[in-house]
Amino acid sequence: MLDEDLARIRAHRNNIHRYRRLLRTRLSELERQFIERRLAEEQTALDALAAEFPVAFALPTGQDSARMGPSDERRP
Repeated sequence: MLDEDLARIRAHRNNIHRYRRLLRTRLSELERQFIERRLAEEQTALDALAAEFPVAFALPTGQDSARMGPSDERRP
C-alpha cells in the first residue's frame, strides 16, 4: 500500500510539473483554461493524498532547523 501511495504522489507531482511547463508555452485561451483546470485538479488530488499519507515528519524543537545538518543532530 505504501508503494502504491508513493507512486500516486509521484504521478501527481509529475503531472503538475508537466502542466506548469506547458503553461510557460504559447497556448490558445481554450488550451490554457483546460491546462489550468487540470493543474488545479492534480493539485487537489495531491493535497488529499498527502493529507492521508501515514508518514509525518517533525522538526526538533528549540533549534534552528535551517542551520541544523545531519551531524548536528548528535551533538549535545
